[in-house]
Amino acid sequence: MNYLKLLSIKLLLLLPFIGFSQNLEKIVKENIGKRTDTLVQFKIDSPYNYMPVTIISGKEKGPVFTIIAGIHGFEYPPITAVQELIKEIDPKKLKGTLVVVPIANVASFYKRTLFVNPLDGKNLNNAFPGSASGTITEQIANYITKEIIPLSDVFLDIHAGDANEDLLPFICYYNNTLEEKKTLLSSKLSEISGINHIVSYPYTITKTEPAKYAFKQASQNGKTALSIEAGKLGNVQTESVHLIKKAVYNMLNYMEMYNKGAAPVKNPSAVYLNNQEYVKADFNGIFHSTLKSGDYIQKGDKIGFISNEFGKVLSEIKFPANGVILYKIGTPPVNKNETVFCIGYSN
Repeated sequence: MNYLKLLSIKLLLLLPFIGFSQNLEKIVKENIGKRTDTLVQFKIDSPYNYMPVTIISGKEKGPVFTIIAGIHGFEYPPITAVQELIKEIDPKKLKGTLVVVPIANVASFYKRTLFVNPLDGKNLNNAFPGSASGTITEQIANYITKEIIPLSDVFLDIHAGDANEDLLPFICYYNNTLEEKKTLLSSKLSEISGINHIVSYPYTITKTEPAKYAFKQASQNGKTALSIEAGKLGNVQTESVHLIKKAVYNMLNYMEMYNKGAAPVKNPSAVYLNNQEYVKADFNGIFHSTLKSGDYIQKGDKIGFISNEFGKVLSEIKFPANGVILYKIGTPPVNKNETVFCIGYSN
């Protein structure tokens, strides 16, 4: 038996076990005023067949605030921030419940894979609502969709720039006009988060279309749903960890769930963006650009180029809109149809 499989078995023995069909509501009700660490195990033969979940249940009744990190296992600042949060928050001072997933994609985390779960090659943030009988990625998405999202009043999905992405911190939500009150709360939580760039996405899917993304699934299910992006290039930046934690504490304070410091206020210098443009590579090759996340560029500006292995220019990349670079490829290799720039702008 290899070491990782033995470690996984030991963890399963040490922590409470949630059966595949059991939801989290029972744990919340039976552990008032306590923190409970548990594992959800999936139907697959692998040492990475589980997902860690922490439930912090306050003594007073209140909203259920869900925080998910590690949808992409190479995005470390959210994982670090969430681990610090679950150690810091005192259940006795909490009103309501926190449901926290510190690492949703365990295999990706331990195998250090970009975007996908190495067990099935699928991107968890493209798999919602998932399937109970599908691959490991589909099972994780299904569990979050069926068991965690329904329990949640607020659903916060935290990401960062993966190991190949240079990223500007921003917070985002979907402008779901079918759920005006929930969308308004998403907007308010974004404004008091302390994160300077706020992106509202158009919401264009029906109730039956696959949402694909975790927090879009929550929005489709009628929840107040947001996503934070903070951190870049596969490193743990202290400032990104602090920014994420501050944003979470500000949100919990605003919702009167947890008071840590002064009441949060709307950021007067916040930048509001209501759309995004994705620029994709049209060749496999080597990506060149002197720009960085946070740079403001005008429509038509040359922003980079792709060459082959001998340095021959294959294509030039021009900016398709006036806006700010939210994230870009931060390493030279690029594959055809990969996003090389994500640009935030306002119509």
